[in-house]
Amino acid sequence: MGFVKLWCMACIMKFFCICDNIDTQMGMRLAGIEGVIAHDPQAASNQLRIACEDEEIGIVLVTEKLLALCADQVYDIKQTRKFPLIVEIPDRHGSGQIGDIIDKYIRQAMGN
Repeated sequence: MGFVKLWCMACIMKFFCICDNIDTQMGMRLAGIEGVIAHDPQAASNQLRIACEDEEIGIVLVTEKLLALCADQVYDIKQTRKFPLIVEIPDRHGSGQIGDIIDKYIRQAMGN
């Protein structure tokens, strides 16, 4: 019964993107993912808080540049909440080194 409930919850959860440029936002909108643009740490932090309070949002996509602006808040959310899942995505400012990002996730998960 628990699996069915979890599966049904996943079916209704939405993606949401917090990015720092219009190009990324428009690309996500073309894929059906709503989002907002934030240019400074306070705006990024506020948008992240708002997205976390929305029970319909299951996955929050955050660009590399914005993640760097509110890294402590993201880390706290990842450690204390089950939802939403916060995923770092590259954008035009990104380094494109996905292997380093995956290594960083693994180190964080292990507590290093």
